[in-house]
Amino acid sequence: MSTLITADNLFVSRRDQVILHDVSLRIGERDFITLIGPNGAGKSMLLKCLLGFYKPDAGRIERADDLRVAYVPQSLKADTTLPITVSRFLTLRQKPARDVLDNAIAETGIESLVAKPLQVLSGGEMQRVLMARALLSEPQLLVMDEPAQNLDISGQLAFYRLVDDVYHRRGLSVLMVSHDLHWVMASTRQVICLYHHVCCTGTPQAVAQDPQFVALFGEDMSKLMAMYRHSHDHNHLHDSASDGCGFPHE
Repeated sequence: MSTLITADNLFVSRRDQVILHDVSLRIGERDFITLIGPNGAGKSMLLKCLLGFYKPDAGRIERADDLRVAYVPQSLKADTTLPITVSRFLTLRQKPARDVLDNAIAETGIESLVAKPLQVLSGGEMQRVLMARALLSEPQLLVMDEPAQNLDISGQLAFYRLVDDVYHRRGLSVLMVSHDLHWVMASTRQVICLYHHVCCTGTPQAVAQDPQFVALFGEDMSKLMAMYRHSHDHNHLHDSASDGCGFPHE
């Protein structure tokens, strides 16, 4: 499979504080990578470097030619002094083909929202609108920074289910920062545990048992994740349908 982004030996510091130290990763086609780590570990900075918003002090980043990347932020606060409908927001500064727009609206389930002002949307509705806007560029890589952080439990599950659906339906790659480890264990293909450097990386099962994961998150979390994954695999190893946790499985 083709490589979309390669980062080698990234180093970033600010005010004499090291934010990223010798961080390397590769994002390929159909990858689903989740970055985890404590607050202040450098996760958001790594995303900014990979997206080209911030130039690392040292290291190298290579992106595939004409790579289409879309970004879904944590949230968007609509300006109450500048009313704008969802429909207008989706096409702001871009003119997608009608079928591309209709597909994104249908895929994210926001048909009933397109005529509403952004200001009246709930947190979950806003995240779906942001996802729809991101999909209009028909990205090869979807990047998200804690996209469900401000949602309640039901909103988180609904949004992560949408992410999983988009991943499978479109065959794109996903790079996401998340603290929701139950979601990480359920659907992520690769986990990168970051604390200024890459502490450990691999499948969710392997990372949950890594001593550096245990040092950061504690033995109780490690045991919980291992137990969750064992139950998850046992119940759904031969089941390709959607299950009780709400996520489809290959």
